[in-house]
Amino acid sequence: MNIMRWTVLERLKAAHKEPEIQHTYGSLTKQSRIDLGLEKTHHRDAFCRAGNLQVTRLDGFLSQKQTRRHNRQIHKRKILKGGFRKLNQAPCEVYGFRLFGKVLCNGEAGFVFDRRTFGYFDVRRLDGTRLFCRHLVQKLRRIEGRKTDLTELIKEEGASSPASMQRSPRQYL
Repeated sequence: MNIMRWTVLERLKAAHKEPEIQHTYGSLTKQSRIDLGLEKTHHRDAFCRAGNLQVTRLDGFLSQKQTRRHNRQIHKRKILKGGFRKLNQAPCEVYGFRLFGKVLCNGEAGFVFDRRTFGYFDVRRLDGTRLFCRHLVQKLRRIEGRKTDLTELIKEEGASSPASMQRSPRQYL
């Protein structure tokens, strides 16, 4: 971005006459965040950068993570006696669940990060927190199949108008 910053800025200025496009640094975002009493996070910085600080904030945000589709190495590197090559890939489905499939476990939504053929699964959120390390297949319910981009709605405690945020900033952190 350091190399292309000025070129992109000049092209934006040439393409859009209104509104006026300016080059800024993070000091304006930081000051807006301090004025509202918000903790520094990516989504709160985006809210402050948008410039319309008088709108009512939503009570959550979407978190996304991109995952792999396949394990490309089909066989183990070591060839066993008799020329047998052992498969490196686990089965795609175990008891109807796939890797990174969205499941409901104990009333909370999570993603399958590890599956074992004997029926135990490692279910986590996108930030890495484990809902529980070893879930039996009977305790899980499939919400949706796997996708390359995993999306999770993260709720914040009571987001509201900026006026109420200034009165009690602690409840929004």
